[in-house]
This record gives sequence, C-alpha cells and structure tokens, in this order.
Amino acid sequence: MKNWMRANKGFVLFLMLFGIFRTAVADWNPIPSASMHPNLLEGDVVFVNRLAYNVKLPLTDIVLGHTGEPQRGDIVTFSSPADGTRLIKRVIALPGDRVEMRNEQLIINGQAADYDGVVQAAEHIQGLGALQALQVAEKIDGSRPHTIQFLPQVRAQRDMAALVVPAGQYLMLGDNRDNSADSRYIGMVPRALLIGRAERVLASADIRGNWLPRTERFGMSLYASH
Repeated sequence: MKNWMRANKGFVLFLMLFGIFRTAVADWNPIPSASMHPNLLEGDVVFVNRLAYNVKLPLTDIVLGHTGEPQRGDIVTFSSPADGTRLIKRVIALPGDRVEMRNEQLIINGQAADYDGVVQAAEHIQGLGALQALQVAEKIDGSRPHTIQFLPQVRAQRDMAALVVPAGQYLMLGDNRDNSADSRYIGMVPRALLIGRAERVLASADIRGNWLPRTERFGMSLYASH
C-alpha cells in the first residue's frame, strides 16, 4: 500500500484537492424528486455555489465566516434538520419574518403573495397516474416572480399557522407545493445547515423515461426572468 501511495501521490493529491473543492467551494447536485417541479426536474444536475453564504471548514458544518445573505427566492441546497438528508428548496421567509399560509396563499409580514397566469399541466405520480396540475407565477414581497405548482387532487398541508422565523433560520418550501417535504414538515433550517445556492442546470437527462439528454436544459439559469 505504501508503495502504491508513493507511486501515485500525484493522483492522491488531486483527489484530496478535488474533495476539498467540492466540499468547500463548488458542487453539483442531482435532482432525485419532483418537489421542485416545474422548475427542476428529476435527472437535472445543478451547479451549487458553496461560497454564496458561508465559508465552512471542509467536510463539516462549522462556519468560518459569512460571504453573503440568503435572499427570498433563492434556491438553496441544505442538510435537513430532521435527518441530515441533502435537500433543495426555495427560501421563502427570512429571519424575523412573520409568515402564514391560508389555502396555499402565503402571507409574509402582513402582505399576501400575488399569483398570476394560471396554466394547466399534468403531473405523473407513481401509483396515482397523471393528475391535474396548476402552475402559477408567485411573487412575494418584492422578490422576482417564480413559477410554482399546485396539485388540487393531492392531500397536502395547505394551511400554516402564523409564526415568526427565528434569528439565524430560514423557512424553505418546494415549488411543487403539494408534493414537497419542506419546512411545513421538517421545521426551520438553521444557517449552519445551508450548503450553497443553486445557480443553473449543468446537464439533464430524462431518467423517468428514455434516459435521453435534455440538451435544451443544459446551462439553464435558475433565475431567468419570468
């Protein structure tokens, strides 16, 4: 083993540096579920900027310093406060915000979100088949609009009692509101558990169908104007 290490020390050093780069600077994140439909699809691989908010000690959640502040509407990867699973959701409420949900409508700091441009679509759910989906542009408290999706036929948590987001924590929701395990179920997300800001789709393949590449999604920004 020592002889192999000595003979391949350049390769071993590369792997170590590459690992540090992925855990401290930039990363990519495969999308495994439908919780961010219609904006992120299963089979998308997104680029994640790990330096968007924090500098962390590699391989840990120890924050060495702050590099920026999460903004409402950011798509963020983070470790679930419930079980440590890596998730990707959208930042909806910031520390100190008072937020509630009434029959799907968000109300933040007393201001109701705007919903425009209803489009009908189909959502395929294993075991249930094709369900009706309603896609709308949601705009919250001056942030850029983003498309979200409702599934009227699915039993979901469509109401949330008013609460104030604690200091240093964030409320996250999936864009596919009725099919997302987010802060309604796992609670607020502490800043130390944020991994990074998802910036764009690097590559994409139809993993639920024919596995062909979806080249039209390659390089797609996650923050293009609605």
